[in-house]
Amino acid sequence: MSLLVVGSTAFDTIETPHGNAVDCLGGSSTYFSLAARLFTPVRLVSVVGKDFPTKHRKMLKDKGVDLAGVETKAGKTFRWHGRYASDMNSRQTLDVQLNTFGDFKPKVPAAYRDTPFVFLANGAPATQASVLDQMKAPRFCVADTMDLWIEHHRDGLLGLLPRIDGLIVNDGEVKQLTGKSNLIQAGRAALAMGPKLVIVKKGEHGCFVFSNFFHYALPAYPTETVVDPTGAGDSFAGGFMGYLANCDSISLWNMKRAVAYGTVTASLTVEGFGVDRLAAADRETVERRFHELQQFVSGA
Repeated sequence: MSLLVVGSTAFDTIETPHGNAVDCLGGSSTYFSLAARLFTPVRLVSVVGKDFPTKHRKMLKDKGVDLAGVETKAGKTFRWHGRYASDMNSRQTLDVQLNTFGDFKPKVPAAYRDTPFVFLANGAPATQASVLDQMKAPRFCVADTMDLWIEHHRDGLLGLLPRIDGLIVNDGEVKQLTGKSNLIQAGRAALAMGPKLVIVKKGEHGCFVFSNFFHYALPAYPTETVVDPTGAGDSFAGGFMGYLANCDSISLWNMKRAVAYGTVTASLTVEGFGVDRLAAADRETVERRFHELQQFVSGA
């Protein structure tokens, strides 16, 4: 089934211990789309400036991403510049230029409004809610958020949570959201706020999944080469949602497999700067890593 994503398209300048990359293609919705397209058709709603090159549009279209919902406005595309510490687990934002993304008001095309699977990439809760207002009863909707919205737009976020099926956050964010210092307590408290599913990302330590029916933990795929962690969380979400959108049902079994597919998709992203490694990936590579992760977890 089709999958809709709404979020940022950006140019990133990235500094890591492995080198630098200037103005590489990035943005939450871009990483998500390139991960999800490995499993299912993707519809993208985003905004770019007049400086967004034809080669990037062509690459996304060639990968099966529908760009009818991408708006082009006068001005420049969103830009971000960050530097990672030597351990690659923390980063410093050096510059942010919102540009056309600063006043982004998503316009979901009429042909997109009955899309059954929806992902609301990181953005202001009011913006995410405006997307839901335009949709026709999606079957499964998941949202991402961050510390900025939790701290400064808490009321809007609390109003959004009962309207979505799933929430994706990292361990620090779920503790900030709930006021609980224990991860298990924080996960359960987040569920009580409305979503049916809460996925807590723990970086190189994998993720923890909370629901009212089961709790589930999975380690990260054992990647030896981490060049650039940017976009790993969005790629995880893309693999997770992309796999689920291609399933006959949202069962417990499919949910667990979707988490594993999200994990291995994210492992590809970190092996290169920007979206390059993810854009070059194919389903065969994903399937191979999926089976390797199964063996790693089971020990068989």
